[in-house]
Amino acid sequence: MGQPIYFDYAATTPVRPEAREALLRALDGFGNPSSRYGFGREAALRVKADRETVAAALGCAPGEVIFTSCGTEGDNWALRRGAERNRRRGRHIVTTAIEHAAVLETCKDLEGEGWEITRLKPDRGGRITPEQVRAALRPDTALVSMMLVNNETGAVLPVADCVKAVKAYDPAILFHCDGVQGFLKVPGPLARLGADLVAVSGHKLGAPKGIGALYVKKGVRLRPLLTGGGQEDGLRSGTEATAQIAAFAAAVEAAGRDQTRLERTAAIKGYTLEQLKKAVPRVEVISAGDAPHICAISLPGYKSEVVVRVLGDRGICVSSGSACHRGKPSHVFATMGLPKPWLDGAVRLSFSPESTRAEADALVSALKDAADTLFTTLS
Repeated sequence: MGQPIYFDYAATTPVRPEAREALLRALDGFGNPSSRYGFGREAALRVKADRETVAAALGCAPGEVIFTSCGTEGDNWALRRGAERNRRRGRHIVTTAIEHAAVLETCKDLEGEGWEITRLKPDRGGRITPEQVRAALRPDTALVSMMLVNNETGAVLPVADCVKAVKAYDPAILFHCDGVQGFLKVPGPLARLGADLVAVSGHKLGAPKGIGALYVKKGVRLRPLLTGGGQEDGLRSGTEATAQIAAFAAAVEAAGRDQTRLERTAAIKGYTLEQLKKAVPRVEVISAGDAPHICAISLPGYKSEVVVRVLGDRGICVSSGSACHRGKPSHVFATMGLPKPWLDGAVRLSFSPESTRAEADALVSALKDAADTLFTTLS
């Protein structure tokens, strides 16, 4: 089998050449940034420059960027410490039923500790409105958490408008945003959404796995996640992951230079959906996706895990939902109220600026063959 045809960029992305080169350079300059001699100071200066690069892309000050290991860590930290910070207000949290597991499972844990969680349900298109958020607020609401881009439907949620609604109700309520699928994938710096806390991840945009960041708005002071040597402004002690940080910054910088990346991604997604509708009439579009890189389709009457496996045997990589589901049914598609045949046949497609029409044609051909050969046995 040749090179795989990859349509699962929402799960992870290949490491960019710029990120790989930055990683190797940083590994060679292995000084500890906390050391006082020249070798260590050089490493500290590199981390400082890398932080400035990430901050510029987020649209915030460098001091508002705390490096983490991943988006899940950022979400956990923001929710747990944010709720703790505001616990004197009350023990009520508002979130949505379509969040990533990093948010929903953390909320479930907090629920077990006595917090009350309101989970807002989306409409049939997977969207939440500011009016829903406003109606859920209470005098004892401590925190609101809402993702920017849903990782399974590509729906862009109205975070900025929801932040305005929350702050108009009470400025003291903290607002957290899971920005993992939105960072450099939709227009505009994420800090300008107005949220107090925004989590992002490097491996979704060409950095290696194991690096992310949490934007903490100036004036919002969280209790440290890790205590020790006082790194990351005392909030996350531990020797900085200098090589991963360097790769993250390089990937961010490279994405920022590619001015047409969003248009190219949206174009190839649009082409793929258009060809699918022509070649496979049974395909239903669950969500065309507001974000340029994600959409969701269904082959009603089929089993998505079978379709994913059949395509995989042909070297075509797609998923039936978030990689974190590990084969379990998608809670996102289920809470949208889709008919069961649609749920059973749901498939997520996600794209990159480098995705090609030839790859899209191969995907369409493979899905058509799957429909033709599997339909009679699974209908």
